[in-house]
Amino acid sequence: YAEFLHCKGKKFTDFDEVRHEIEAETDRVTGMNKGISSIPINLRVYSPHVLNLTLIDLPGITKVPVGDQPPDIEYQIREMIMQFITRENCLILAVTPANTDLANSDALKLAKEVDPQ
Repeated sequence: YAEFLHCKGKKFTDFDEVRHEIEAETDRVTGMNKGISSIPINLRVYSPHVLNLTLIDLPGITKVPVGDQPPDIEYQIREMIMQFITRENCLILAVTPANTDLANSDALKLAKEVDPQ
């Protein structure tokens, strides 16, 4: 089962409901027009089959603001990402679309800045 910090005492056993709650809480925190926030959504999954591990899903790197995003959205997202990936115990999973040349990946560029190895 899963529990959210913002839904104290409520246990989610249907992971479609978990997905819906993540989307709903994102809209509550950021609005419904592509806003971002550094306020985390805390989800804890309980199972004998999962590791005790913290996962942080960060926004993708955006170059051009859309919706309610501020003009400096690229800078804000970069700073938010750097807050997390510069931690010594962080394992970086840099996601890049399969149809993109890896040499042009912003995610890999940031990861290499922080961890050249």
